[in-house]
Amino acid sequence: MTPDQRPDRPWRVRIDDQYGKPCGAGVLLDRRSVLTCAHVVKQAGAHPAAGTRAHLRVRSAVAGDAWSVTARVVEDVWAFDDDSRRGDVALLRLDRPVGHDGVTELWKVPISGGKVRVYGFPEYEPDGIGVDAELAGSGGRAGEWGLLNRTHEGRPWIRPGYSGAGVMALDGAFAGQVIGIVVAEFVDEDGKAAWMVPVDTMRTYLGSRIEPYVRGVGIEVPSRGDPAADLDDPLQLALTRELARLLTSDWAGVALVATGRQTGPGSSWLVRLTETSRSTRRRGGAPRDTVLPFGAVDAAYDARGRSVGEVCAYLADRFGFAPDRDRTPVELVRRLLRRTPPAFVIVDGIDSARDTGRLLTELLVPLARSARTRGLRLVLGVEGDPPEELPYQVRLDPAPLPGGALRAVTVEQARQAVADLARAEGEALLLERTTARRFLAPPRPPHGEAPRLKVRLAVARATFPHAETAAIEARARSVRTEVDAYLAEVRGMGAEHEELSVRLELYRALAEEHFGAHDPELSGLFATAAHALRAAPADLAAAGRRVPRYVAAVNRRIAEG
Repeated sequence: MTPDQRPDRPWRVRIDDQYGKPCGAGVLLDRRSVLTCAHVVKQAGAHPAAGTRAHLRVRSAVAGDAWSVTARVVEDVWAFDDDSRRGDVALLRLDRPVGHDGVTELWKVPISGGKVRVYGFPEYEPDGIGVDAELAGSGGRAGEWGLLNRTHEGRPWIRPGYSGAGVMALDGAFAGQVIGIVVAEFVDEDGKAAWMVPVDTMRTYLGSRIEPYVRGVGIEVPSRGDPAADLDDPLQLALTRELARLLTSDWAGVALVATGRQTGPGSSWLVRLTETSRSTRRRGGAPRDTVLPFGAVDAAYDARGRSVGEVCAYLADRFGFAPDRDRTPVELVRRLLRRTPPAFVIVDGIDSARDTGRLLTELLVPLARSARTRGLRLVLGVEGDPPEELPYQVRLDPAPLPGGALRAVTVEQARQAVADLARAEGEALLLERTTARRFLAPPRPPHGEAPRLKVRLAVARATFPHAETAAIEARARSVRTEVDAYLAEVRGMGAEHEELSVRLELYRALAEEHFGAHDPELSGLFATAAHALRAAPADLAAAGRRVPRYVAAVNRRIAEG
């Protein structure tokens, strides 16, 4: 056993049946309370529904602190569905207190990434062995678990005996904290994945009984009730579907979402969509394409009536940044833009904040400027007109498009125009990532208009014939022209860079043949031209001046003999 695998955490415990056979693991919360999986308790022969609450033992996993105490299930703190595997959490009460000082904290954290360690009790190692894993977002058959991926081939991996084990963060702001418990291993030949129950899911099932142990902040938006309540409205349904599609793709950047003042605080469709990522129990009868994966949103906050300081404090607490330095807007922007994996943040009601001007200039605009290049997904909800100073890539607006009433356009013609635009915008996004970012001061791609037009088209199709259909088709063709111009400009930059590089290399070989590799005059001119082409990002304008200067010098020297 390596030093990293020794059970150095006093909250690590083993769950046995009444005969001492290991069945799983648990987390000692205080001197009398243990958190574990409900299926581990069943395996140990205890089940409150069957009247067998006391057929198990809890054993310390800390060397030099051996103890073994009988325990029983707290009857109203048990959640397990035999068919769906939802819940699968239970609280045990020890029959006598043990020597555990203080309280073990359970932290609500984003589960999109980071390294973790679990300490379980497989059959081949009843004294316990540690396993490292990597958080990988949501997953699991129950749809409310976090996915754990293997980090190293050939090393021990999670298997039966690890269920109920505390998942401890190894890196980042929450290093050393318990952020969930192992619930199941992935059953296949390689066994490369497993699942955990995050603290947010535990709170959904156990509520106030584990609240004294819970720390951190979660998704801070007002509760909506039934997530499917407004989806019979074609506009609400179309808006929700399009934003959900965007946010479940590999898209990154700023999405500006007009929620509309008529909905009122806490009842916008953006809040409804955010709610679906908090727990599968909150989704009601909502269609699959109108919800976000569990845990997909790293942070969400309702800024209505809040100051910029309150917004910053929430984000700093949610991501576990330093309590003093990283609460300032400047440091918070720096940390968020450098987070790995990139963050997914929703801020609703930004134009109804207490100091909207400061919120924009100090926090949101600096974030928005670099969001796409850093991979950050930032969704901002506005109730009125969008702020002019806020850069964004996609805007979803429920307002109808003006014009188009005098032209006869079919729904199919409009659909085809929007589909063509969507393909072109996808190509532009790819080109921006692969080509445009290679150059200094590249052209800015047009705002993504296809998502908004898809929403308007869905509404128009539901009420056809509709005068807006022609306006949708005209807008799609107009924006397509802008996107095509952007594509041509970026491709032209790539072609120019290739042509200059080939020309520079050709004349370098020619100069070396005539004057050797170390000619002082030509070496200096070559170095400056090569730097302009090969720097990251490449300065194409400078290269356009320096390469011809080097070529002219080589030709002049050859002519001079």
